[in-house]
Amino acid sequence: MRGGAQSHLIQASDSRFYVVKFRNNPQHRRILVNELIAAEILSYLQIPAPPSELIRVPEEFLRENPEASIQLGSETIAPDAGWAFGSRHPGDPNVTAIYDFVPDSLLAQVQNRADFLAVLAFDKWAGNADGRQAIFFRAHLKEWAPQLKAGPRKMGFVALMIDHGFIFNGPHWNFTESALQGLYPRRMVYEPVVSLEDFQPCLDRIRHFPDEVLDRAIRRIPPDWIDQEEEELERLLESLLRRKERIGELLEQSLPAFPNWKGR
Repeated sequence: MRGGAQSHLIQASDSRFYVVKFRNNPQHRRILVNELIAAEILSYLQIPAPPSELIRVPEEFLRENPEASIQLGSETIAPDAGWAFGSRHPGDPNVTAIYDFVPDSLLAQVQNRADFLAVLAFDKWAGNADGRQAIFFRAHLKEWAPQLKAGPRKMGFVALMIDHGFIFNGPHWNFTESALQGLYPRRMVYEPVVSLEDFQPCLDRIRHFPDEVLDRAIRRIPPDWIDQEEEELERLLESLLRRKERIGELLEQSLPAFPNWKGR
């Protein structure tokens, strides 16, 4: 797959396909920790993202599939065996057409465009140092966008938010702030914004975010992903919880991206 983590599309034992990031990926093992924590937070905030799983990669699989490799300069190395992070691919890649870019005419037809506002609030809060990334595909709305309360057979284009390895400023585990941080490059998704109220109910979910969600995420993290950095991770998450009081201020840093802004 594209991207600095050099993830691979792998079919797991449950017959589903996953975009898998390995512990020894070029971006750092902390990227996997970030992905897993982001998955738990996004689920609580009700922001559509691919379901995540821990994927055990056995030595036998790596021996039988040498194409599953990591390129470091001129050197090719094997991924680490053991637990990896898996982001579920929405369907069989041989059948389901997935797009990471759609023209404006089709973007306007995406049924859950409002989720780009919710995920911007998440990106600002979590210090996502990367631009917002999403994928688009045609699916049953009830399955992938249940918040729309569509009938069981209604189809439409939906967006899923992907690639959260660079929350917490990626491997640096700190928070940076800028007007451009976390923004989706197609600014038409921000045209509905006239005030902070347009980011509801996600704003209130962040402001009242419970510690238990992070506790649940920590319990899922394999020990060798943290590698004796428990105290540093704890300090990071304490900072995240303190930042939730600033979510309105953090969003207002990106006012130039909101062409119809009128005020709080």
